[in-house]
Amino acid sequence: MRRDKLRLLRNIGIAAHIDAGKTTLTERILYFTGRSHRMGETHTGNSQMDTSKQEIEKGITISSAATHTTWQLGDEEYHLNIIDTPGHVDFMIEVERSLRVLDGMVALFDAVAGVESQTETVWQQAARYKVPVIAMVNKMDRIGADYLEVVRQMRTQLGANALPIQLPIGEEDSFEGVVDLITGNAHLWDKDGKELKNHIVPEYLLPEVQKHRELLFEAIAFQDEMLMDQYLSDASKISSDQWQMALRQAVLNRQIVPVAVGSAYKNKGIHTLLDAVCQYLPAPPDRGVVEGTDLETQAPVLRNPEVNAPFSALLFKIALDEQNRELSFFRVYSGQLKIGDTVLNPRTGKKVRIGRLYQLHANKRKEINNVAAGDIAATVGLKAARTGDTICTNEAPILLESLFVPPPVISMAVEAKHSDQLDKLGLALSKLQLEDPSFKVQTNQETGQTLMLGMGELHLEIILEKLKHDFDLEVNVGSPGISYMEVFTRTIEKRHRLKRQSGGSGLFAEMQVIIGPADPEFLASDAYTKDGNRLQFINKVVGGAIPKEFIPSIATGFTKMLEEGALAGYPIQSLKVELLDGATHSKDSNPKAFEACAMELFRQITAPLAPKLLEPIVKVEVTTPDEYLGNVLAGLSRRRGLIIAQELTSQLVRLEAEVPLGEMFGYINHLRSVSSGRANYSMVFKQYALLPEQLAAAVLADK
Repeated sequence: MRRDKLRLLRNIGIAAHIDAGKTTLTERILYFTGRSHRMGETHTGNSQMDTSKQEIEKGITISSAATHTTWQLGDEEYHLNIIDTPGHVDFMIEVERSLRVLDGMVALFDAVAGVESQTETVWQQAARYKVPVIAMVNKMDRIGADYLEVVRQMRTQLGANALPIQLPIGEEDSFEGVVDLITGNAHLWDKDGKELKNHIVPEYLLPEVQKHRELLFEAIAFQDEMLMDQYLSDASKISSDQWQMALRQAVLNRQIVPVAVGSAYKNKGIHTLLDAVCQYLPAPPDRGVVEGTDLETQAPVLRNPEVNAPFSALLFKIALDEQNRELSFFRVYSGQLKIGDTVLNPRTGKKVRIGRLYQLHANKRKEINNVAAGDIAATVGLKAARTGDTICTNEAPILLESLFVPPPVISMAVEAKHSDQLDKLGLALSKLQLEDPSFKVQTNQETGQTLMLGMGELHLEIILEKLKHDFDLEVNVGSPGISYMEVFTRTIEKRHRLKRQSGGSGLFAEMQVIIGPADPEFLASDAYTKDGNRLQFINKVVGGAIPKEFIPSIATGFTKMLEEGALAGYPIQSLKVELLDGATHSKDSNPKAFEACAMELFRQITAPLAPKLLEPIVKVEVTTPDEYLGNVLAGLSRRRGLIIAQELTSQLVRLEAEVPLGEMFGYINHLRSVSSGRANYSMVFKQYALLPEQLAAAVLADK
């Protein structure tokens, strides 16, 4: 579909903790916008967005799914590109790559559970890419629903300037509609989601409406100096349109998070949420120019989000279609692309002619002839492409910022049951790595054992099911293990010379370095937290002791060694290298020699650097009836858990604890046992921390 008005385009994602109702909300949006003629349900397995065998069987979203629809607001029709994301922490990469290319996010909250562990992760991901957010408190029909309590939790636990823009009319079984605080209008719906006409705000609700209108208007005015002057002189003269325009600007600046309310399952609040999406979330031009890097000069390059600008796009997902072809999903940031055009992949240097373009609706595709700035689409045939790659016009090349990929925290050994399927297993694992950048495969060089690494037990369970059902492979698997990391605890200075002679040619390189753990400032920087760069490399060579063209090869050598480890072959968490001095040979010095010298120096220096093992720590959130609290606390304590917070909500106790991931295997069975099946928990990765010496010795003994 061609659109000349980018301002009417909304690229949004729906994200939340698991079971908050994301897919149900997406299904209702598609139904009430006329995109579909039935409302699918996750619990019956007929959702339009959850289409894989694993998603249908487990009733959860595993892979993000894109769709599109339109919504009429006033006299204008808005085009919505929507990505429904998973809520389970094991599939956080799906949220990560979606938020990287989206302009706005709808954060969904359970009206009873409130802010949950994965909610905080999603919030941090949105902040990483500076994505404006509006929130919706869902499931207001449930017993124990408390809209204003959830808003309070958003403010205290997420640090969000969350402000209700709606108030619920009734709650639990009596929930029937919402009051728009800006217009003062009441909106009610019947059980089929049809809006009822000519309703006024119930009299009992008028004091609350007035109170929260004043709080909302004051907060909006605080963000706009001119509006504040008008508000202080005569607030009655400010129109609803003015308030909406000012609120929109505050949302775009991430100063305010408007909070809507509803019950997706009961078809209430969908219409008003869609209005809010169109009114307050950004269009592509609102996000401003796109910054990339010039391939030759490494200088910043800017692209305007316009159709007539040079073409640039980012690949945010690669999936295998039914014909086993690589389907590449991309977001267009500037320019336009037509069938028959040739694009460049700056990472590989390869040029590819575009043969097909698709518009997406979950697992269905519609062939289209062209795409333009702001569009989300897919194509096939981009050989050797990876998630996070840029595609652009060869005449104006640009490298866009990639996306953050979290490190895996769990591993599992895998082998083919039948020797004649070894090659087939290797090919399948390669394709699964291509689809999922958070899934890694390693080979133990000493034992030849193949290890799968992922984000959690469920993640690897899904991988095993795909091997069986999608690739017809039978495999043997080992018990899950922990993906430890290594860290150096000392810093030393070292000079090393590499000198090799073979026939008429040789290799010569000499360098002096200070090497040790990375600085705290580097570990807090975007280069580490966002780009995944674990090497802090500082070049202090003066006077040309080492030619500039050899310096990148030195950094490459040390980067490669980060994967080799120093104690037991686990990856090095971070490394700081200060290059001080060096020497060259007129004939035998070259980039290869300096890369090899760096690797050789690293192997010689590891023991004096006093390497230690790090273990992954997860933040665990347990919700339990009060009578089982003692048993739950004792269980966490035995697992080396550190209690962070404890809160009583609706006759339930919510605990937050930090626990080593290695202690959490089998925890669900323990929790069910000590709480008669009434407690539940969730967990998200928090950080890596030093493994106690006694436990580290046991791990090293097993290697």
